[in-house]
Amino acid sequence: MYRIPDDLDLSPAVGECITQLGVGQFDLQFSIGPVHFAVQSPVELLRDGEQVGMWQEGRWPDPTFYEVMNSRVEGCDVVSDRLIAIEFENGLYMHLTDNSDDHECMTIAFDNGPSLLVI
Repeated sequence: MYRIPDDLDLSPAVGECITQLGVGQFDLQFSIGPVHFAVQSPVELLRDGEQVGMWQEGRWPDPTFYEVMNSRVEGCDVVSDRLIAIEFENGLYMHLTDNSDDHECMTIAFDNGPSLLVI
């Protein structure tokens, strides 16, 4: 809804791991070190450009989501004002998408950082 700012700095997540995923009825929650996400839009996992996992509202995440846990983040890129790509050391990519012009799609919070970012 509000788009992803092009100056969003997700570098504090690089080198960190996701250790837990929280699954709500309407969101997927996880932290990568000091960066905390709550995502209400679909979350895709890709390997070699092919979708291998998906979470969307009202569904349990595909088993592939276990593979992002305890795998270090090698990079976080703001690809566009609609897409964040997170690269893991095991070759998986997680895509977080702002897919709505009418509703909020995710929130991002930082330990000891700026206030809550609503996208």
